[in-house]
Amino acid sequence: MPVFYDVDPSDVRKQSGNFGKSFAKLQVENINKALIWRNALVDASNIAGWEPKYVANGHESKVIKEIVDTILERLIPIDAGIDEDLVGITTRLKDLKSQLEFGCEGVRMVGIWGCGGSGKTALATSLYMQIRQHFQDHCILENIRDESSKFDLKKLQQNMLSAVLKKEVAVYSVAEGKHMIKTMLCSRNVLIVLDDVNNLDQLNALAGSRNWFGSGSRIIITTRDEHLLKTHKIDEVCNVRLLSNAEAIRLFNRHAYNENNPIEDYQTLSLRVVSYAAGLPLALKVLGSFLYDKEKKGWMSTLARLKDIPEMEILEKPKISYDGLKIVEKKLFLDIACFWRHELKIYAMEALEACGYHPEIGIEVLRQKALLTVSRDGVFDMHDLVQEMGHYIVRGEHPNNPEKHSRVWKYEEINNMCFGDATMENDKIEAIKYADYEDASQLCKIVSNVKQLRYLQVFINNLKSRVEGPTFLSNELCYFSWYGYSVKSSFPDGFQPVKLVVLKLTHSFQQEIWKGFKHLPNLKVLELIRMTELLRTPNFDGLPSLEKLILLECSKLKEIHPSLGNHTSLQYVSVSNCRRLRMFPTIIHMENLKYLNIWSCPKIHKFPKIQENLEGLLNLSIEDAGIDVLPSSVGECCTNLISLELSYFKNLKSIQFKFNALQSLKQLKLKELIRPMKTRRQSFHQILLGLRKLDLYSCCFNDVEIPSSIIELSNLQELNLSSNDFSRLDFSLSQFTQLKLLDMSRCEKLLELPELPSSLTILNASYCKSLTALGDCHKKCRWLSHVLLEGVSIINDADRLPKFMLEVCKAIKNHYMVLQLSGVEAAKGFTTPLFKGKICTLQLPENWCNDYSGFLMCTVMQNKCASMLIKISMNEEMNGMDFEHDVFWEEGDGDYKCTWMVYVSFGSLRQTKWWDQTCNALSFGVEDLWNKCYGFGVSLVDKKSLTEASAYHSSRYVPNFSIEHDSRSAIIIDISIMDYL
Repeated sequence: MPVFYDVDPSDVRKQSGNFGKSFAKLQVENINKALIWRNALVDASNIAGWEPKYVANGHESKVIKEIVDTILERLIPIDAGIDEDLVGITTRLKDLKSQLEFGCEGVRMVGIWGCGGSGKTALATSLYMQIRQHFQDHCILENIRDESSKFDLKKLQQNMLSAVLKKEVAVYSVAEGKHMIKTMLCSRNVLIVLDDVNNLDQLNALAGSRNWFGSGSRIIITTRDEHLLKTHKIDEVCNVRLLSNAEAIRLFNRHAYNENNPIEDYQTLSLRVVSYAAGLPLALKVLGSFLYDKEKKGWMSTLARLKDIPEMEILEKPKISYDGLKIVEKKLFLDIACFWRHELKIYAMEALEACGYHPEIGIEVLRQKALLTVSRDGVFDMHDLVQEMGHYIVRGEHPNNPEKHSRVWKYEEINNMCFGDATMENDKIEAIKYADYEDASQLCKIVSNVKQLRYLQVFINNLKSRVEGPTFLSNELCYFSWYGYSVKSSFPDGFQPVKLVVLKLTHSFQQEIWKGFKHLPNLKVLELIRMTELLRTPNFDGLPSLEKLILLECSKLKEIHPSLGNHTSLQYVSVSNCRRLRMFPTIIHMENLKYLNIWSCPKIHKFPKIQENLEGLLNLSIEDAGIDVLPSSVGECCTNLISLELSYFKNLKSIQFKFNALQSLKQLKLKELIRPMKTRRQSFHQILLGLRKLDLYSCCFNDVEIPSSIIELSNLQELNLSSNDFSRLDFSLSQFTQLKLLDMSRCEKLLELPELPSSLTILNASYCKSLTALGDCHKKCRWLSHVLLEGVSIINDADRLPKFMLEVCKAIKNHYMVLQLSGVEAAKGFTTPLFKGKICTLQLPENWCNDYSGFLMCTVMQNKCASMLIKISMNEEMNGMDFEHDVFWEEGDGDYKCTWMVYVSFGSLRQTKWWDQTCNALSFGVEDLWNKCYGFGVSLVDKKSLTEASAYHSSRYVPNFSIEHDSRSAIIIDISIMDYL
């Protein structure tokens, strides 16, 4: 950085003017030295430097200060802000930098969000230290949550302005402070970090708008509350990734490993601590530092203590978020932490609604405060230590006395209560969740004495034992679910739970739920499942709020109380496998009914009488009934039906309603319905053009009888022609431009597949035994990702179809592929050799997550299967592994039945806990105890640019892909064969 003091840069470059005269003297004295200097001066003059006469109006002292300050800042190394003790910080900084769009014009605000102790402040501070020299001014305001509780907001404004402007600034009101920030910083390029923000007023006072700052400015905000960031309309939210298993081990070792006095079994003990910390940096540091100078006995004692008594220094961080919740949100959190972690949200919501928590908004609040996560499969989860904090709060001041806890769920604690004095009244416990495989007699005694019980969920697997039921049940109950209620008697006479919202009984031996008429004004859900002794249902007039009724496998039930037909609140009614049930009540006033399902009730010979228009009925499904006539009332009173399923009617003689009366119908299933009808073809001329799904399973259609009028159904998305007798279709399917799913399985006479439409995603042609080649039927398919050809002896197309499908899937963002074939032709042509057995390993090249799009897996299984569990584990110890002892699969190994090919895109894994782009080796395994895996191989798939068409792809029609387990060390993926029809 040259300084052109009292000389023009052009004179230096050309050695002219007074500078040139002085330089000429050097040339006379030493021409070789002068030549070297000449070249150096030309290079220096081409570098942008300082001309003091044009800086600070030529004021020399100010010029010197600016030169010194600039040089000092540029002398700071580029990685000076990186703390070497911050394991994994480099990759996280890289991600955060990309979101900052560093160097671009405009003002950008980026939030760093995560639970307490996850490293938000460390990440923000590291980035601040690394890039601050590139901004005109900069400052970091730490611990805003704590500081704002001690001082008012104008003090924070004053601190920020003083730090940025490098002089004392006085602020006398928040409004004045806002105006001062805007006027003083609007033309400055600034970097500001606002650390630990917990209130929107803080953001509005310190960074209320982007126009408060000059172009190029960057504002970084750390918080536990995502809602604040979204409300303030932050440009990007960066969710802090917890440490991977390998990173956690490295961080813990830095704090815990005592090289001067290493303890015995350090590796085993340290892994137990790392597992407990579950990737939380704070926990690893606190525990590591505490254990540094401890002997083995101290380590063992600490691990044992942590099971019962958590380390408060660790729990204080997430508890800050809990303390900021409203009372109803706290109760909701504690219920989920105690009862519903790792459970499906769809099931939990019913119970949480029953308890009056209004959980939809509450769950969003918990998620935004990093206390709860909901997986893409709808499963509740939270960090281990966050759950432990919830348990600690519930145990309160009586950790060893569950009788004084608000919630009890631990098997050992409840059993201890059972063996204690179970006759004492209890007004502390409000919720019980209990699972036992033996006896419920003692539990019944406990339940009989819990007076304030609002939530009861019990699972007893021993259905043979008969016990005395509870002599008392709390009238405070809102949710009651009991599996294995092995009691013949009805509920206690004094049981009048007016607050009860959900009642579920499974495997109960009661002949009636309660005696006589009972008024339960708030009951919304009634499920009676496998109640083998049930003779009668309750009078539904006493359940005015009932919305959902399920009667399943009540084998002695002969009648349903006729009051059901007059129920105006019911929305969902399902009666299944009640094989002695003779009739369904006459439907008189059920205007809110949306779903009516009657399955496997063969003694029902008459279709339910409908005396009033069911305008709200959307789904009508009747299967395996003894009905002989489908009356005209279906078309007259159910005009708004969207889905109609009429299947397996062995006694059916006539259909008296017209399909074209159902103008809203989108899905029609007629499984084995057409077979006994004499006028098959006539019924299809009535089918509506608006249909989306048509199921003609096992209707005995041959080449002549299959209705060509199907081609008129141009809106079809799903078509099931399976188990029919035709050898080919005499019409083309290519004109079905919206068809996504085609099922032609078990059409054993089928000789060739029709030309497939470009929209097709799923093709099932399994067990089409006469099919020997695919040909080019699939060549126009742009979305084909799920093909089943099990039981088909195709020998000529084994290598073409996988390549075609893979190219399709690579062109669709976050997509998957499943291909199931008979034989091993596809496996023989796999990109890499298969390893023998069910486990294989894969070395990952540098930058694998960006250079490749996903994993392609190939397995050779002994038997066909409907799903496959694949476990992918981190394997950090594989660096330099010698594969000499690995055995490769050969064609002659075993008795082959089925080959699977599965493609999983990286996009579908990036949001999991398991994802770690720094990993360099993985282990893959098939988790199947009942099906032998002969060979398994994995390869990386080269990346390909996404097509515009991916934006229009329906996510519904992709292979069933769910994550069964997700942790930093391993992920288990369930890939299933879909059965939509």
